[in-house]
Amino acid sequence: MTMRRWWCICLVSLWTSLAQASPALPGDIIQDLNRMQAQLRDQQYASVVNRATQQATRLESGNTADRWASALYQQLAAGALARQGQPGEAADRLAQARALSGEERAQARRWLKQEASLRRAAGQSPQASNLLAEWLRQKGGEDDSEERWKLTRWLASDQRWKAAAESLASSIGESSALNETQRTLALAIYQRTQQTDRALDLLLQGLGAKSEANNWRQAAALAQQSGQPGVAAALWDTAWRLGKLDVDHDRWQLVRLHMAGGTPARAAEYLEHWLAEGDVVRNETTLRLLANAWQQARDKSQALAAWQALARISQQADDWRRYGQLAYTWGQDERAEQAFTRAQALGDEQAAEWLATLAQSPRYSL
Repeated sequence: MTMRRWWCICLVSLWTSLAQASPALPGDIIQDLNRMQAQLRDQQYASVVNRATQQATRLESGNTADRWASALYQQLAAGALARQGQPGEAADRLAQARALSGEERAQARRWLKQEASLRRAAGQSPQASNLLAEWLRQKGGEDDSEERWKLTRWLASDQRWKAAAESLASSIGESSALNETQRTLALAIYQRTQQTDRALDLLLQGLGAKSEANNWRQAAALAQQSGQPGVAAALWDTAWRLGKLDVDHDRWQLVRLHMAGGTPARAAEYLEHWLAEGDVVRNETTLRLLANAWQQARDKSQALAAWQALARISQQADDWRRYGQLAYTWGQDERAEQAFTRAQALGDEQAAEWLATLAQSPRYSL
């Protein structure tokens, strides 16, 4: 909505309501105000500003009725200035009108709200937010939830994150449910103020089969940041199964998250499936990841088989020795001996010591 259109709305039936408010105004003042309103409609802005300024200045030091008339003249000047594209000057006139409003608290509160919008339009963001906050503190009896969200949005736009978080708490308290715009704003504020748990809760409330891939990624990232790797893994897994995440990077991230989230067996199962389907290359990197996953899951049979497969493809002494150590730890002495022997043949200096330890083991001698 343009500034001109906004002020047209503000001035509809202005004098029928304000001129009849207490204190009562003299008839000649009411007639003069009406003439100036007509000039405003006819776009005679300069004339309105000049005449309104003269009258406001003349009356501002008078009695209660004079001061009220002065306030009304200042509002007319504000309307003309706003239509001329001078929101800062218009806001100044409304501030003067408020100062002259006396007992007309309801109208002063309306001017306060209008001044806040004008300050914002003039680029006076801190003043605008402060004025709107003051308007919210002055209970007017109407539903102010929309204005609370406006204040939150203004503060976030100005990167006043702490104040925005405080305003957000009040905004959410007044809302039964958040729309997408409000949810996005709240999420940004929570993240900027390190309220990771709240950000995650907010994202989880809106996640579903129709959610975009970025929402799933963001939720998983927030779960990691909040120290909930298991939740991150579960979110990524769900998104993967829903087909939201399907690029190669997402595949490996799924494995890493399961490894970090305490579900390494799930990571290993995915790797086994992808290897069987030919979705990943059966190389040293993949097999090493598989071996570590089964070992972390403490699945002895699968872990030993994976380490053996890795050692065979890598032909590295370290891998044979590690396979042997794992076999020895889990009571597979025959497999341990074979692994250590192979490691020794490949030049591993520690393998001989392990073979000696194995030979001295009561379990082995049996």
